[in-house]
Amino acid sequence: MDMETCSAECVATAKIANRCFDLCLAEQDVTMVAQCIRLTRECTDFCHATASALERNSPFAKQLCALCAEICHTCANECAKHAEHHEHCRKCEEACTRCAEVCELMVKALS
Repeated sequence: MDMETCSAECVATAKIANRCFDLCLAEQDVTMVAQCIRLTRECTDFCHATASALERNSPFAKQLCALCAEICHTCANECAKHAEHHEHCRKCEEACTRCAEVCELMVKALS
């Protein structure tokens, strides 16, 4: 795993999670997807932070990748609860799962 690939995956996931965030906010019953909204926002922010850290070869890249993987897994699990009814949640679940896996590989590569 290389930093450029991981960074690109983080950026791609941030875009998808941000789209899910926006579409969840537009739902009629926002309270039903409140946790999804909260987690997609976290995911977007941490994916961007992780990508930035990787791009500058931060000494904290390993720790950020580990945290990004954890947040992505959590977001994917929440989006999975809504994936049957919301296509954007299904796409976010898939992207977050993929990003978590890539970040976990990056953690191993940085060890």
